[in-house]
Order: sequence, then structure tokens, then C-alpha cells
Amino acid sequence: MLKPTEKIWHNGRFIAWDDAKIHVLSHVTSYGSSVFEGIRCYATATGPAIFRVRDHIRRLLDSAKIYRIDMKYGADELADAMVELVRVNRMESCYFRPIALRGYGDVGVLPNNPTEVYIACWEWGKYLGEEALANGVDVCVSSWTRIAPNTLPALAKAGANYMNSQLIRMEAHTNGYAEGIALDVTGYVSEGSGENIFVVRDGRILTPPLGASVLPGITRETVMQLAGALGFPVVETLIPREMLYIADEVFFSGTAAEITPIRSVDRVQVGEGKRGPITGKLQKAFFDIVNGKAPDRFGWLLPVEKREPVAV
Repeated sequence: MLKPTEKIWHNGRFIAWDDAKIHVLSHVTSYGSSVFEGIRCYATATGPAIFRVRDHIRRLLDSAKIYRIDMKYGADELADAMVELVRVNRMESCYFRPIALRGYGDVGVLPNNPTEVYIACWEWGKYLGEEALANGVDVCVSSWTRIAPNTLPALAKAGANYMNSQLIRMEAHTNGYAEGIALDVTGYVSEGSGENIFVVRDGRILTPPLGASVLPGITRETVMQLAGALGFPVVETLIPREMLYIADEVFFSGTAAEITPIRSVDRVQVGEGKRGPITGKLQKAFFDIVNGKAPDRFGWLLPVEKREPVAV
């Protein structure tokens, strides 16, 4: 369950958590017309720092453009709102959920509705569990296919798209797995219900291309940069399902999941059945940066200055 914080940002002002409400006949409730992001703010020795906020906001604005959702707030305003939200709620670390949705107005499929923009934050731990970061998770290949090209736009992080993700995750949960992996319409590996996927084989790191109905993950791109810096080649390529079984290592990446190893797929053990050495090195490099233990050489962190919040 969510642990409420004091304030949520709504259309340029701060409101109480319990006042963040929409009408039941808002366009979004019938048609899933929303775009959103998940962003983490990490606790460091010098204070809270938001991870790759500009990249997340860019993807939010891109998603809105793809779905023709009017956005009257720019990148600077949204970034400033998140910084101030950390201060207002006096958070040391948190998870942000910026969401732009079509609100109350017309009820037809053709939207003629105002855009409502909210940003909430709260404490959220490890998405697949703290133990999963070290020991890995058991996953399955889903019977549900990832959304096909020219049906729903996979490059957008939209609420409607995640009905597909819900089916993948619910099926996996029902069958006793931590997560599911979806194949694309041609039968190649796509992604998890809310994570990108990487496969390690003979020292090379493979990941599906965006054309495999993959969301352009911010953590996905982070992993690719870190791997390059560590000397591990990364190849974007189509990945057959059976490669998951014979890989040396497989891992998820995502804002919520961060970098989580996969120890089995369809009850077939992956590698040694635990976190592999390359996954471990990538995890360490990632967490050292976001926790402030290593220099932020990529400029990924936006520090939240320690000062009193503005009046709300």
C-alpha cells in the first residue's frame, strides 16, 4: 500500500494528498488516456538527488506528443516542481509519479477534454524485493504477446499500454513467478511487464531493439552507458526465446526494478542460478553513483538543495 505524503503537485500548485481526485467520468477512466513516468530520488551523503529527471521528463513530453495530449508545462517547470515536492514533503528518498491525463469533459472516444497534470511522490522500496537484487528472481515467458507495431505506440509510456502489462504480470503471479517476459508479435523477446531485459552470453550483453515493441527505458540506456564504461560490449539485436535458457546471465532494468538479476526462466536455471558477475558489476556501478558513493561522471543526478520549502 502507498504511504501518503503531505502534498501532491497539481496544475502548478500544491494540494493535500487526499484532495488529488478526478471525476469518475473523466476521459482517462473510460479510455486509459494518460501518460506517466516513474522517477527515483535517492538519498546521498549530501542530500536527496533525483535520477535522470530531464530524460524522464523528455520521455513524458514525447509520450504526450505521440498521444496528442496537450501539455502546457515545459521541462523546466516540471523539474522544478519535483525538486520542490521533495522539499515540501521533506523526503530523503522517494519515487515520483508524474502523470498527465485527459480529465472531465466530453465522454466520446474523440477527446475534447482538459489535460490534468499531477506529480506525486512517496517512499517505495525495491520493486521485486530487496532479496531479489542479490539472489535474482524466477520468471516465465508470458502467453500474452507484447503490443504489436501500429496498434498501440510502444515508445510511449501510456496508461492504456499497461493493460497489456497487467495481463503479463497477473499471469506470472498466478503461476508462481515474480514476473513475466513478453515476446513481440514475431516471437522474439521484448520486455517484462514493467522492465527492459538484458541477456549476457560469452561476455557480450544483448538487449532487444526498440523495434521489438520495447519502451525506451531510461535505466536501459543507463545500463548501456555503464556497460560501455566497464568495457562490456552491448548489442541491440533480436533475441530468440531459447536464448533466455542458455544465457550466462539475464537481468531486468527499470526505474522501479533498478538492476535485478533473473535466476530462472520457465523453471530453467539461468547460468549459476544467481546473480552473475557482469550483472553484479553493473549493479555496483549503478548504485555507487545513485547513492553518491562514486562521482556522478555522467551528470545523472539533480541535487535537491537543503533549504526550507517555499510557502504552499
